[in-house]
Parts: sequence; C-alpha cells; structure tokens
Amino acid sequence: MNLASPPSHVVIVGAGIVGLGHAVAALDAGHRVTVLEQDASAVLASVRNFGHVGASVQAGELAELARASLQIWESLAERAGVEARRSGTLVVARSETEAALLDAFVAERRESGARAELVTGGAAATMLHLDGAAAGAVRAGALLAEDVTADPRTAVARIAAWVGAHERGEVRFRTAVHGVEAAGDGASVATSRGRIPADRVVVAAGHLLGRLFPAIAEAGELRECALQMLRVRPPRPMGLGPAVLTGTSMLRYGAFGGPGLAALQAALRAELAAARPELLEIDANVMLTQQADGTLLVGDSHAVHDAAPPFLDERWSRILHDEAAALLGADRLDILERWQGLYATSARQDILREEPLPGVTAVSVTTGTGMTVGLGLGARTVASWEGVEARRAGDPAGR
Repeated sequence: MNLASPPSHVVIVGAGIVGLGHAVAALDAGHRVTVLEQDASAVLASVRNFGHVGASVQAGELAELARASLQIWESLAERAGVEARRSGTLVVARSETEAALLDAFVAERRESGARAELVTGGAAATMLHLDGAAAGAVRAGALLAEDVTADPRTAVARIAAWVGAHERGEVRFRTAVHGVEAAGDGASVATSRGRIPADRVVVAAGHLLGRLFPAIAEAGELRECALQMLRVRPPRPMGLGPAVLTGTSMLRYGAFGGPGLAALQAALRAELAAARPELLEIDANVMLTQQADGTLLVGDSHAVHDAAPPFLDERWSRILHDEAAALLGADRLDILERWQGLYATSARQDILREEPLPGVTAVSVTTGTGMTVGLGLGARTVASWEGVEARRAGDPAGR
C-alpha cells in the first residue's frame, strides 16, 4: 500500500474474527488501529463454531477470500501463537448417491488445479479409526489437503492479544459503541467511554450490525441463524486428524453445487428427504473437527430467526448426536458440552458491505463462514483503501 498519506487511525467495531481480520490487515499496512468490543471478550459467533477453515468447499468470492485466509491463519500461528494447523478436510460418503457426487466434485476440483484426492471407503474409514459395520458403511472419501483447523475458543483471544501488544494496536474490551458520525475528513465514534476520533471506521458487528445501522441491516435482510452444537469425547482415541464433512455437508457448501454437480446434489437431497427427513428438517450439517485436547466439536443444526431464542431443542441435539455416533461407530458419545451457535445470515448476499458514511465500512459475513473468509476479507478491505487514498491525494488513476 502507498503510505505517503495513510489514514492515521482506523477504529474497528467488533473483536470477532472479521473485525480482527481487518485489524491485522490494517496493522500490516502501517495504520494505527483501535478495536472496540462491547463484551469482556469475544463470546458470539467467533468462539461458537468448529474452527474449520474450509476453503476447499467454497465457491465464487468466498473461495477467493478463503484461499487468502489460509495463508493469514498460518502467519498468525507463527506471529500470534494461534492454535491453527493444516489439518485438511475428509469428506465421507456413505451412500452410492453421495459417492457419485463426491467423485464428480473431486474431478471438478482437480481440473481447477485444487488439491483434492478421492480415496476408497476403506482408506477413509482408516483415517477415522473405524472398524466393523461403521467402516463398512463408508463408500468413499475425499481428502482436501489445503484446509485448516483452528481452536475457536482460543484463536480470537490470541489474535486480539497480538493486536493489543502491537506498537500501533489497541483493543478496548467492555466498550460499547453507541454511534458513528462523520467528523471533518474522518469520523467520530461515540462509545460508553467517550468519543474516539478516527480517519477510518470498520463496523464488523456480525448479526448486531443493525444496532448501529438499522437501515443497512434491514435492506440487506440481515437475520440471525441459531445452531445447536456439541463437544464430545470420541469413542476411541483419534489423534489430530482432518476435519470431517458428511453427505449433509454436500448440500450446504457452494463447491458442491456448481452447474456440473447440480443434478447429483438434487438427487442427494431427494435421497435424504426419503431416508432421513429429520436431517433436512433441522437443516443439518453433520460434521466434526478434532481438537488438540482429544475432544470433537460436533454439529450442527440451523434455524433462522429475526431474534434467535436461546433455547436448545433436545430432540434436535439427539438427532445430531445419533448421526455423529453412527458415523463414528458408537452407540452413544460422551457429551461434555452443548451450546447455541449464532451468526448473521441473509438470503440477499454472502457478504454485506456498505459505506454508510465516507470512510466508514459496515461489513458482515452472512453465510456462517466467518472463520473461513474473515481474515481474507479484512485484507481485501484494507487493500481497497489504497486506490481511494490515492484519488483523494489527486491521482485519479489510483496509482
């Protein structure tokens, strides 16, 4: 970035992964950064997920941002001590329809130059340490080697600590933001601890964006998606293997729904509607990630609300538990924790981006892929400022 006349101070509202992605990128570009967070730590979407950076299953702009995020995650593992590893993703097929879609998906991925390997059912079962009937139920697998698994409960805290320790960085927790207004050539951010002047402001408040910019949230049809998730003890030691996706995952991620795969995906949806309608009822994405403490993060269901109620449906949790237990060849899993995930969602766009005031960016990832794309999104936003600043300095070409 050309820093001849950079914005001297960037204020970021929200210390989740999207806000911190913007903070890291702004610091790397030479700006001074203040991150504001209403809570004592990040407690919403960025800590209630799988920690799965599933770049290999995204499509379009999300895939571009996800690929950029992979490199930043690995950089932060070195710079900030973030627990993030190149785990890869194993997609498991347990029916002929799932296997056919998986085969076509891998062929398409390999044609595009991506690292994707079709493996036998036996090889996939071995990766999951399965035997007996559970191993025999696996028809095929796909190993997507590029993906990363992070610890969602520590990752954002360690990134925030790195930002706060940076010579040009600051993170203010327990600081609520009441409003953002234009002020001279910049903006003024009204907080519970007083006003903060800024040259640029990024509002990355997730599903809470409407508290500051209700018109933008309403126009973008921003709603809340509530998830049910579990942390379990595996039925046998599994080590630190790949993240695991299943047939329900193939219905959710963009890379499985391209033009060449649409018919196979529709056939899979029809198969699940006939054989396992309860999985479609709860909009399940049966998947898991393997964590360093030996436990598994398992989920999840999806329900969209204007304001998500906090109550967990035990039947839905049982459906998820039973499906994960069957995948792992167990009658039951030892459940250590249950919780409600929560993220912004919209039927209008994957990423909501608006500029309500000059120099103010409002941004929210509305697909539940914040851990996957948030760091790359921050880098893209900050890179876009270069041309704007050049034009302000009198170079219409943005050089």
